[in-house]
Amino acid sequence: MTEPSDASLQVAAEEAGHRLDAFLAKHFTSYSRVQLRRAVSEGQVLVDGRNAKPSYRLNEDQTVFITFPSRGPTGPAPEPIALDLLYEDECIAVVNKPYGMVVHPAKGHWSGTLAAALSHHFTQLSSLGGATRPGIVHRLDRDTSGVILVAKTDTAHTKIAAQFEARTVSKEYCALVSPSPDRDRDWINAPIGPHPYQREKMAIRPDVASAREAQTFYEVTERFRGISYLKVKPKTGRTHQIRVHLTHAGYPILADKLYSGRSRIVRGDISGLREDTTVLLNRQALHAHRLEIEHPASGERMEFVSPLPEDFSKCLAEIRKYRTLR
Repeated sequence: MTEPSDASLQVAAEEAGHRLDAFLAKHFTSYSRVQLRRAVSEGQVLVDGRNAKPSYRLNEDQTVFITFPSRGPTGPAPEPIALDLLYEDECIAVVNKPYGMVVHPAKGHWSGTLAAALSHHFTQLSSLGGATRPGIVHRLDRDTSGVILVAKTDTAHTKIAAQFEARTVSKEYCALVSPSPDRDRDWINAPIGPHPYQREKMAIRPDVASAREAQTFYEVTERFRGISYLKVKPKTGRTHQIRVHLTHAGYPILADKLYSGRSRIVRGDISGLREDTTVLLNRQALHAHRLEIEHPASGERMEFVSPLPEDFSKCLAEIRKYRTLR
């Protein structure tokens, strides 16, 4: 049956005092609570003609009107997208994700995702991430390249997710930043939450209840004039964590449009020859280089490594050529 585009309900006596989000979840079971809360927050739900918060307590005989939220596709359609497999067995697969690939379907990115490629290549994937995230245990930003692990079974997913939760997974990233840090290594310990007015960004939010603790260790591998090559080991795994922490510390990642304000690096930026507009990087210089976990079946400690991609390597080579310290 086709669902209506909107609906109106009257609050019964026994429903008085119920939260608005709980009331909606009771009556519209085909939608998740997350979807319904988002509908409330976006003004698609009115109580007696007025906007309300998800936590609003209802009164008897009030009228609740909802414009049903769009749920988008129920799952990624399999797509024959090539995958660079670093490892595979009956429990897990490890993929070298290219930059520019979104991990799972989301608004504006329903096709061309890693999830769609996985659905095409594998007959079995973990279902614990939900319909749109088959096999997905963790994620990388669209323009971050490198190692990402995939669970083929629910059991493997559960065990790997527990390792991420316990912070026993070892992750190492490579990054190019400018300007150079004033110390060779350091811990950045600062809570991260949604940016107060830019929806697509995260920010350091020490005084906001929704912010979550975040810790990042970095070490300078090479120093150049105005630029450094870092090895970065995040202890936690918050959205945009490395990008936000390094920006907060004063040395944002090269070509990180969202946090550094620049979307690309050309050779002239490195050499000083401004007429040379050869593009070296058109995405953030961040690469997930290494991931170490305990295998979910054998318990063996395993390490997976992704070499630097071509664009990152070329940019680094140009920096070594023109920016080496004398």
